[in-house]
Amino acid sequence: MKFLTKTQSSTLTCFLMLLSANLMADPLPLESIRSMSQELNPQLIAWRRDFHQNPELSNREFRTAKIVAEYPQSLGMEVSTGIAHTGVVGILRGGKPGPVVLLRADMDGLPVEERGDLPFKSVAKGEYNGQEVPVMHACGHDTHVAILMATAKILATMRKEMPGTVKFVFQPAEEGAPLGEEGGAELMIAENVLDNPPVDAAFALHISALHDAGRVGYAVGPRYASVDDFKITVHGKQAHGASPWMGVDSVVVAAQIINSLQTIVSRNLNITEQPAIVTVGSIHGGVRSNIIPETVEMIGTIRALDEDMRGEIHQRIRTIADGVATSMGARVDVQIPFSTSYPVTVNDAELAEESLPVLLQVAGEDQVDLLKPITGAEDFSFFAREVPGFMISLGGKPVGKPLAEVAAHHTPDFFIDESGLDVGVEVMTALAWSYLQNHSSE
Repeated sequence: MKFLTKTQSSTLTCFLMLLSANLMADPLPLESIRSMSQELNPQLIAWRRDFHQNPELSNREFRTAKIVAEYPQSLGMEVSTGIAHTGVVGILRGGKPGPVVLLRADMDGLPVEERGDLPFKSVAKGEYNGQEVPVMHACGHDTHVAILMATAKILATMRKEMPGTVKFVFQPAEEGAPLGEEGGAELMIAENVLDNPPVDAAFALHISALHDAGRVGYAVGPRYASVDDFKITVHGKQAHGASPWMGVDSVVVAAQIINSLQTIVSRNLNITEQPAIVTVGSIHGGVRSNIIPETVEMIGTIRALDEDMRGEIHQRIRTIADGVATSMGARVDVQIPFSTSYPVTVNDAELAEESLPVLLQVAGEDQVDLLKPITGAEDFSFFAREVPGFMISLGGKPVGKPLAEVAAHHTPDFFIDESGLDVGVEVMTALAWSYLQNHSSE
């Protein structure tokens, strides 16, 4: 797959902004979409707050899935449940023949304790890796689900004039399935969510606490990094801490491996092309100060925005870990991936070109931003690897709030300003409608 360079992307953006009014094959019924969106807004907010107050962990989204499934059923859609454990798919068939569009929202929360004082604050508990943990929608998936439900209502109202079919996919486990389980977009695809009828294009959005509420962002080519976690187990020889020469110190070996891993990005990769990250996030070994442990385990994460770089990082981690351990008389086991592995999320260039005029028309030309790729990851990448995909960003930061005061995603103080959620509904509705109109044979 060929990506656009940054220069090409910027040129494309300027060109499309100049010609956006002429690129719509059919008039977009924006006034009707906006009117219905505003009418639905109180319900949208109520849905979002209910999901926020009752979050569920990956592959355990039972309550969320039940509510989600009942709604498209009430709109007369064909609904399938239990896909990839708790996933829900609603199929809306239009009154005219045409292509098939997939719209996706993820449903899972995170093992994070909410620290804010919202009246709909989560106090939910769940089980994560065998332990009871607090649960919070600390990445905004509650807003994604509510937005897609409102989008479903609007498109269902317009179905008689709609050419083609829309699949509303409510996906579990975007944050990663529990250890030892499968889940997420990859499992939904394995269970044929892209078939019957076959999908022609896929759209999604992600809320962003770092951008002003109501602003829309997009990228052409790579948008989110790949992610692979890894586990390295160092096997040394246990000894008394007072006699280290009688053993092989697995702690020292692990320390040398960690230091050496940092040379991968700084010395082995051409980071003028794309950034990459290798992070060791956890290290465990030993039980006493005077016992050199036999084994040390460390786990970490790999991020890349280029699949070739991704492969090179994997190979270098194995080579470095094995080489350092061997040189010090130890041995290692390297697992890549350990539990999570997502490819790079790539926005299809042609679909982005076609979709940009819709973003400009719906959100306003001064409210649409061309974004740089980021090293966060998204398993929408699996959908976008199979069919043309386009994922946008929707701002959720209170307008005017300094970035220095904004809590990041996946943190206890994560907060979303709800005032721009209606823009997400209108954009998702318009993207689906526009694609169906532009690719209809009639």
